[in-house]
Amino acid sequence: MEYLDISIERWADAIAARISDEWDGNKPDNKEDVELLQNILYNVLFQNPDECIKLIGTTIIEEDYFEDI
Repeated sequence: MEYLDISIERWADAIAARISDEWDGNKPDNKEDVELLQNILYNVLFQNPDECIKLIGTTIIEEDYFEDI
């Protein structure tokens, strides 16, 4: 499945990376927790593409996220 000609897999990965990177608990001493959060978010978003699409175009991730600057 795709949204805006980008695979849901790529969208899910980008959203999961952004949320886990900006998570308040993202500290140098708990990188394992950040990786765990990112993996869980990716799996949930990839397995639920309609929910993933709801996040695109919000302050979480822009619709033009994959466009070259």
